[in-house]
Amino acid sequence: MKIIRSKSFTGDRPWAALDIANMKGITTRLHWTDQPYKWHVNDGEEVFAVLDGRVEMRFKVDDTEESTILETGDVFYASVGTAHVAHPLGVARILVVESEGSV
Repeated sequence: MKIIRSKSFTGDRPWAALDIANMKGITTRLHWTDQPYKWHVNDGEEVFAVLDGRVEMRFKVDDTEESTILETGDVFYASVGTAHVAHPLGVARILVVESEGSV
């Protein structure tokens, strides 16, 4: 059993992660960041939930870049093959659920 107070988690670098669980190859990790990630496409699906802060999520639909602002409590689902990149607007804490070993 674990109890995690996400608002008190702070990393020592952007996208620092706290491993919460690995359920038959599906990982759940808490990330702290104040810097953008990189454009990427996951090997599988990804669920991205903003627990604290705001994040501009940029993604591609038919090779056209789009974006949306994710507020605290919002969830972004990236299906297989969805190119995306997260740009926090200040400090953010994000819960990510994805296949083990995804970028």
